[in-house]
Amino acid sequence: MLAETVQEWTREWEAKGRQEGRQEGRQEGRQEERLEAGKRTFLRLLKRRFGSIPESIHDTLEKADPETVDSWTDNILDAQSLPEVFR
Repeated sequence: MLAETVQEWTREWEAKGRQEGRQEGRQEGRQEERLEAGKRTFLRLLKRRFGSIPESIHDTLEKADPETVDSWTDNILDAQSLPEVFR
């Protein structure tokens, strides 16, 4: 009886662990999707406002975190030049 109870607990813990792992994976996927969407929007706005974008900007953007991309996107509205966007 005790052995059966321990096995049941083990199955429950494993199931809970798998469920938590799936939830974490979905959350990470959503965060990554949000970041990539933000980067695409940022590039689209940059191109529309300033024309062609140097490859160095693409490289910089690839390394940026979501908060930085959001800040740069906000800067597009007031910037008079491409360097001002990244201030």
